Formats: sequence, C-alpha cells, structure tokens
Amino acid sequence: MKIYNTLTKIKEEFIPINKNKVSIYICGVTVYDECHLGHARAYVCFDVIRRYLEHLDYKVNYIQNFTDIDDKIIAKAQQTGVSIKEVSEKYIDSYFHVIDKLDIKRADNYPKATDHIKEMQEIISILIKKEYAYHDDDGDVFFDVQKFKDYGKLSGKNIEELRAGERVDINKEKHCPLDFVLWKKAKQGEPSWDSPWGAGRPGWHIECSAMSLKYLGKSFDIHGGGYDLIFPHHENERAQSLCATNGSFAKYWMHNGFLTINKEKMSKSLGNFFSLRDIYEKYAPEVVRFFLLSAHYRSQINFSLESLDESKERIQRCYLMLKNIKLRFWQENYEYNSK
Repeated sequence: MKIYNTLTKIKEEFIPINKNKVSIYICGVTVYDECHLGHARAYVCFDVIRRYLEHLDYKVNYIQNFTDIDDKIIAKAQQTGVSIKEVSEKYIDSYFHVIDKLDIKRADNYPKATDHIKEMQEIISILIKKEYAYHDDDGDVFFDVQKFKDYGKLSGKNIEELRAGERVDINKEKHCPLDFVLWKKAKQGEPSWDSPWGAGRPGWHIECSAMSLKYLGKSFDIHGGGYDLIFPHHENERAQSLCATNGSFAKYWMHNGFLTINKEKMSKSLGNFFSLRDIYEKYAPEVVRFFLLSAHYRSQINFSLESLDESKERIQRCYLMLKNIKLRFWQENYEYNSK
C-alpha cells in the first residue's frame, strides 16, 4: 500500500511504526457552529482510509479532537449570552447528530482542548527551556520560528518569502513576524487559566500537539486533515512538536482536497457553505457520502445541487443492479432445485 506524504511530496510505501498497529490523528472541528459539507469531506475521506486499514487487518487507534476554546467560540458565547461550555457542548452534540448519519465510524477518542491545558503548558515549558519559545512581559508566549531550521518543509514555503506574506500578523513583541503564539494573555471578559506566564489561554496550534502526543505517543503513523490546514496549522504544529520531542512526531501527513462552490473553497468565513442539516432535508445521507467519495480524496471536488441529484440517480442504479442480481440468483437456484 502506498500513500502520498505531504511532507515528502511523494507516494511512499506505508510501513507502520508498530507492526499490525496504526495510529492516526485527525484534526477535528472548532465547535462554534453547525458542521458543513466541507467538514464532511474530510471525515468521510479519512473514514474510508481507516476502514481500508482495518480491512488489511491493522488494529487502528483513531483520534480526533474538538477545539472547544477559540475566538469564534468566545464571540458566539458573548452574542448568545451563554457560557463557552454551553456553546461547545451544543455544537459537539450537533456534530455527532449529523456526522453519524454519514456512517462514519466514531473515533477511539475525542479529546477536547480545555481538558488538556496542563499538557499544553508542559510542552510550552519544555520549548521555553530549550529556547525554542519566549514570553513577553504581558504573558504572551511565542514560538521562535527562526530557531527551527526545518520550518516550511511541510507546506513547501520559504521563510524569507513568508516574511513579506499577507498572512503574517504584525506584533512588536515578536522576534520575527512569523513567530506564532503558544499562550495568549488573558483579556477582560474571556475565559482563562493560570500558568507560569500569567493567566491566559492556549494558542490554536499547541492543542493538537498536546493531544496527539498524549493519546498516540511521540511517534505515530498518520496525521491528517483538510488541505487548508497544511499552513499555518500543521506547519506550526509540526515545528513545536519536533522541538519538544527531540525530533519525533507524525511519520505520514495526509490531506484531503477542498470542497468548492463555483471554484471557491467552501467555508464559513466566506459564507458559501451548506450545513449538513440543511442538505439532509432534501437528500439522504448516503447520497451525500456517495457524492463526497466520487473523486480521489486529494482532488478538489466542486459542489452543486445537480451533482447531488446525479449521485442520487447513481445510487438508485446501484440498488437496482443489486436487486436484479438477487432476483437472478433466486431464479437460477429455484429452477435448479425444482428440477
């Protein structure tokens, strides 16, 4: 079996770290709103990969996290007048309600970011001690990108080119504009946790390092997610993890292609997404799953209602074919037994 490794940019023979066992970590959703079709693309793709590995008799340990502390969750809580826990629990329940209908096998564990603050702080402390990270007087902690010579390898980006990139935040406290936050100082009215650097909350990238390392160990087989996570999320996650563990982390990196509408990525930020709840009102979940598997997992797939209609017709033809096969089998056996 060969898989395309985003890190090496080539197809590689899949050889698990431990014989007959495969460990997989998939980046989960940020729970502040309903799941949309773009989320489903990722989880259907990796469900098939997992099922195939199990078909090959591998014992798979499959972990998928929930990001339950984030700017968007805090904003939603403030808008609705409820706690961030109430917001996150509501959309975690909603996630399972719509995703289970797609016949996606549940992960072996769904760790939440807020349950792993201690583990995140431990990694941050290690990075500071090794001088891969630094903190300012206000309580923010940053990863020093220039200290990690391999930065940019996963995404294929060059540090010098990134310096002038539009995606880089401007912050006078940073040693380099590319440095990313590991721990954010507390802001008034926002949830926070005590830490050696003052009250605050974790950055986005550190949570996946903490949870993957806790549940799968320093070295695991596959780290997966959508193509949009390669940079900056997975690039930053890889950098901090390798520095904290002395060079051990994910062996293979797998990313599924975008789901697009009119050739634009489907996303909540662009406002061009279709929630699974809305789609289920007109189409059966198996039609949605069939559509999402109609292209190679790394290929871009363009969404339209016409494409769902086509998938529905193709499924009906498949059922008709199976019905005819069963009928033919019954007729042949009945005629044989009658003789």
